[in-house]
Amino acid sequence: MSTDRITDPNKGIVFKKNTGIYTVHLSDRSLNCTLSPRLRAKTPPEGRGRQKVDHTFEHTDPVAVGDVVLVSETGGGSGQITAVEPRRNHLSRPTATPMPGAHAFEQIIAANVDQVVPVFAAANPAPKWGMLDRYLVMAEAAGVPAVICITKLDLAMDENGRVEADLLQAAAEYRQAGYPVLLASANSRAGLDEVRETLAGRMSVLMGKSGVGKTSLLNALQPGLGLRVNAVSQITGKGKHTTTHLEMFELDFGGSILDTPGVREFGLWDISEDELPGCFPEMRPYLGQCRFGLNCRHDEEPGCAVRKAVTAGQISPRRWQSYLHLRAEA
Repeated sequence: MSTDRITDPNKGIVFKKNTGIYTVHLSDRSLNCTLSPRLRAKTPPEGRGRQKVDHTFEHTDPVAVGDVVLVSETGGGSGQITAVEPRRNHLSRPTATPMPGAHAFEQIIAANVDQVVPVFAAANPAPKWGMLDRYLVMAEAAGVPAVICITKLDLAMDENGRVEADLLQAAAEYRQAGYPVLLASANSRAGLDEVRETLAGRMSVLMGKSGVGKTSLLNALQPGLGLRVNAVSQITGKGKHTTTHLEMFELDFGGSILDTPGVREFGLWDISEDELPGCFPEMRPYLGQCRFGLNCRHDEEPGCAVRKAVTAGQISPRRWQSYLHLRAEA
């Protein structure tokens, strides 16, 4: 959402949060805000069933980047957030646990998101498709569209200047599943117009580990943007599984982006084994058609429609194996 669509002069969008301080963009100015005591003390909704939320501020920050909030100005460029508008959606992941057996809590990454953009390199480092599938499942569970962006395309060209077959095959599998796949290179500038068009006018959350080429890509799209984003990512991504410091950046060509620092492991929040198959869009047409109906685990059961679709080439075997791996964790 853009502040252009907000008519109330006391409402704005949270663009930055940093340990209890929130930068809110209003239609004509920005304020650095704290939470009103009433909002800070308000009990948040509980999670969807796995673990009741711990009622401490550390685990119940009621404000996320992307939230539309009502503010009361206190002077000197400061204010208080007094209310949070209902969210269209939000992206979550579990907090890291300090020891085995400890409970994880929901950690909201962003709210009111238009699309998730997982960013992976074609090479150096080699793409980890299993991690991409985790990002996509998270987006599906939140009801947020996803667009896959593969960078460093120039590193995946053969001697004849053609894209390597393995990368094209992977892109075809995700397109078959229903996901747009962008192939881009900051060096050759291939695909940049398509990436710019995809981001324009939308609130996009970028996901991907360091080294995949996000900084170079963003600098190519908007000079200096990647350096600004990377400066924030270095603060938030030093081995910490945290969302206490996040910042959204406006795009000169319209829209905004939020980069989430990559972590070694990316857990899924509160997605049950029964919900997981529906988070693979290519599997949805076959759910309920198995011999055992909705009770089918789509693994070794006879008469499984999903397995038949895999054999027939309608579902990628690698994506099916990824589903089985995630299901074992659910």
